[in-house]
Amino acid sequence: MQDRRDFLKRSTQTAAAAVCGGLLWNALLAQQSAQAAVPLRPPGAKPERDFAATCIKCGQCVVACPYHTLQLARPGEPAVTGTPRFAPREVPCYMCEDVPCTQVCPTGALDKSLPITKAKMGLAVVDPGSCLSWQGLRCEVCFRACPVSGKAITIAPHPRQLSRHAVFVPLVHAEACTGCGVCEKRCPTEVAAIRIVDPALVQGKIGAHYRMEWNAEVPREGAPPSEPSRSIAPPPKAERPPAQQGLDWLNQKGTP
Repeated sequence: MQDRRDFLKRSTQTAAAAVCGGLLWNALLAQQSAQAAVPLRPPGAKPERDFAATCIKCGQCVVACPYHTLQLARPGEPAVTGTPRFAPREVPCYMCEDVPCTQVCPTGALDKSLPITKAKMGLAVVDPGSCLSWQGLRCEVCFRACPVSGKAITIAPHPRQLSRHAVFVPLVHAEACTGCGVCEKRCPTEVAAIRIVDPALVQGKIGAHYRMEWNAEVPREGAPPSEPSRSIAPPPKAERPPAQQGLDWLNQKGTP
């Protein structure tokens, strides 16, 4: 009788261990699958691999954020569990001038010396298919909400196919965009038409062998030495004939 009880006990323990192991394995697979997408990190964060190795998951940056932007990643989310991340559509980064989240980091995973205007948390990308401005409506919400409006986001005219009138669409400038996500938060569409993504997913790179003569003041690593600039004299301006009384210049052109 005792042997039978021991057998049932061991069988139950084995089955429970198998179930727990299966649940843990599925959770691990789900987390690894979710981590294929690069999460949005606090300002001043190191590159993702270095950040994940340096961050000790203390949560001090999360506590220091006055807007509750930062959250600790949970299992299954697109980040290493326990590391800080944020979702702009929920709460964006409001770009505090003193950047309190970086100042409390004890390991250097967040750069304390980086000005908030130089942060690169991500890059805003516009979907023309769902952007109201691209559909011909005067929206411009992202442009007006942007903390660095006029630099990170500008409004540019774009011709329509069936009309002489142009539409005015948002244009993102990667060199000034901090990836704060205020534009994504304020976008009025049901699903944001402007999103913050990892810059590596959408940005290309110009090879060093391309020579940009009009941008020679910005040298590139590995670029060949530039030749001395050659000054080209501007063409002489045509003198405008003196205006005659009672005639404008266009009418004068046909006057004998």
